Amino acid sequence: MTDNKENQLNIELTEDVAEGIYSNLAIITHSNTEFVVDFIRVMPGVPKAKVKSRIILTPEHAKRLLHALDDNIAKYESVNGKIDAHDEPPFPMNFGGPTAQA
Repeated sequence: MTDNKENQLNIELTEDVAEGIYSNLAIITHSNTEFVVDFIRVMPGVPKAKVKSRIILTPEHAKRLLHALDDNIAKYESVNGKIDAHDEPPFPMNFGGPTAQA
């Protein structure tokens, strides 16, 4: 029998990280050696948004993340129904507030 303790990874999740950070926009860029994913929170009517978190991945890890997300989305949709991914973002990309009228 193989000792499973050799293959275990102890992962620590601190309280502040466990709270998470809300993001409703992600921007992905890449070079030949890495993928950079910036998670941003955009608020309606606010013309400025800040990057809340940045994740840097190797191309191999980016592809593993893609497959893991695809698998998890398929599992989610099998229980909850198809996710309606609108063609347009849920907020205007000009980031402006209400249009002024005279």
